[in-house]
Amino acid sequence: MSTVTLIGTRLAEPGTEFIYQGEADGCAGCPYRSQCLNLSTDTKYRVTSVRENAQTLECAMHDDGVRAVEVEPVSVRANIHGKGAFAGSKTSLPGPCPYIECPSHEFCDPDGVEFDEEYRIREILGEPPHDVCHLDRSLELVELDVED
Repeated sequence: MSTVTLIGTRLAEPGTEFIYQGEADGCAGCPYRSQCLNLSTDTKYRVTSVRENAQTLECAMHDDGVRAVEVEPVSVRANIHGKGAFAGSKTSLPGPCPYIECPSHEFCDPDGVEFDEEYRIREILGEPPHDVCHLDRSLELVELDVED
């Protein structure tokens, strides 16, 4: 289900993905706060459409102003403990990984999800892209549903 919100004009293109970080200091006192601050913090979204004939509004945080767009939460690919995982079940991430050079690092520490939260597995994708886990974890690559 899409949500109408305001984002910076430079980001207002269909297909643009972003992590909503919540309210910034410059948002205090803004007359458009209720239209801008209506997303879930630390959630990844994709712009699905830009509202036609919507004017560009001034913004203290975006130098080119903001535009009205429709966004939807995006599923996130992540590595999880593989034992007993199946589509439809809930899981959480195994924890952070310091090995940033690993080809799986982006899936072990993905943007848009928290380590202490549970997420529903949308789809099992299979083996992670690494050959060896330096933390000796048995992992499986999945797609997590972030809206639940």
